[in-house]
Amino acid sequence: MVQEKIIGKGTWIDKLASELLEREKTLGRNLDLIRVESGLGASGIPHIGSLGDAVRAYGVKLALENLGYKSELIAYSDDLDGLRKVPEGLPDSLQEHIGKPVSLIPDPYGCHDSYGMHMSSILLDGLDKVGIKYEFRRAVDTYKQGLLKDHIHTILQNSVKIGDKISELVGQEKYQKYLPYFPVCAECNRLYTAEATEYISDEKKVKYKCHDTEIGSKMIKGCGHEGEADITKDLGKLAWKVEFAARWSAFDIRFEAYGKDIMDSVKVNDWVSDEILKVPHPHHVKYEMFLDKGGKKISKSLGNVITAQKWLEYGNSKSILLLLYKRITGARELGFDDIPSLMNEYNEIEDTYFGRIKVDNQAKLTKLKGLYEYVNLLNPPKQSSIHINYRLLIELTKIFKEDRNERVMKKLIDYGVIKNPETEVEKLIEIAGNYSDEFDEQEKIAVELDDTSKKALDKLVKALQAEEEPEDIQNTIYQIAKANDVQPKDFFKILYQIILGTSRGPKIGPFITDIGRKQVAKTLSEYL
Repeated sequence: MVQEKIIGKGTWIDKLASELLEREKTLGRNLDLIRVESGLGASGIPHIGSLGDAVRAYGVKLALENLGYKSELIAYSDDLDGLRKVPEGLPDSLQEHIGKPVSLIPDPYGCHDSYGMHMSSILLDGLDKVGIKYEFRRAVDTYKQGLLKDHIHTILQNSVKIGDKISELVGQEKYQKYLPYFPVCAECNRLYTAEATEYISDEKKVKYKCHDTEIGSKMIKGCGHEGEADITKDLGKLAWKVEFAARWSAFDIRFEAYGKDIMDSVKVNDWVSDEILKVPHPHHVKYEMFLDKGGKKISKSLGNVITAQKWLEYGNSKSILLLLYKRITGARELGFDDIPSLMNEYNEIEDTYFGRIKVDNQAKLTKLKGLYEYVNLLNPPKQSSIHINYRLLIELTKIFKEDRNERVMKKLIDYGVIKNPETEVEKLIEIAGNYSDEFDEQEKIAVELDDTSKKALDKLVKALQAEEEPEDIQNTIYQIAKANDVQPKDFFKILYQIILGTSRGPKIGPFITDIGRKQVAKTLSEYL
């Protein structure tokens, strides 16, 4: 059997970086610095999916560096984008700014120079917190500094050809009538209401009229102003269908991932880049959206937002990076109740990395070790962190709400989970406590039970529900297993799986007493 050649660290990230390099070599381009890009939307509250785009692009940057090339990540904030609707939970006063570029809208919270910068800063803070290094660029500066003026000129000179191609590729006919460029109206500061109809090539000016237009199924009033805008001096922006291409060319971008919701824009931009601007488009990979547990796309405007900041109240940065680096394809339902299993999964991968868990399959071992290194941003620690089952911590923080840190720490020492109090453990207790305070119910863990095990479990539930407390819960469990033809070790394992989502844990009898036998009986009865 021919063994597959391992690229880099053996993960999908390395494979992607390798494909990118092969393509660049075929194109014969300079490889002194390979730039990758992530676009940051600045019109709504950035969620974990927005963060994921930049985190994964950074993974590709790391993989390129690991393969011996210099690389950097450009985090580009699209803060000239117009506000289409007011996101859930934000002040209604923003209604009057619909249609204006988000960098021209005041920050409703008064802490940044604009609404757009406020939203960008939330995402940048998330990236900082998980350790991502980036070069930050803003659309408003990019346009004001004239970095795209030559690209805009070339695109507008070819607007008829582009309009026809957009119609052919994606069926949108709008740009056969209007130019793919929106000036900011000189009178009302709105973007999408000012539609450009003619390009005066030798003066580098567009003629436009500000009229009523539909934005997000809502009619936005134009002010009626007719004017000209100089593409080299006045504020305006290219339509999405052509803007990526201009940006890729201006910043020399060699890789950008995209979500399937903007597939049409990417298809057109690739063509504009190759055929109009005469610059090969970047290497791409398509990723799926994160969905909420109801199957809806997690969205900046719907209010079902899971931000990095909120996630980090309940889990650590490693759990975010593991979520994002595990794989790139496939839509995933995501909720805060995924945090405990990700926290525990990181510990398992760390144990595999340091050889405490044996994996016989060499390819799988390489991949898991590679994943661990990427989750540690290719700077893995020299020794393992302290491992405590996260569900155990959640259960203990539910019990001890007063003097929580001290009392949970004492229990962990009593159980023999840790030897001494540790600062690292204090932090884990704090976030697990936040989790248990916020979420009453954990997602039910799937455990396969045969009839014999169910019968034994039923007996245990009844014993735990009895008025009189069993004298020795540990021994009761043991006797119930024996009397019902279940191997005691298998029965203990079933209990650990149901209560903690793992196959082992602290001594189960005292632990059940700590949680409360009636509470445990309630949890166990859900499996009958």
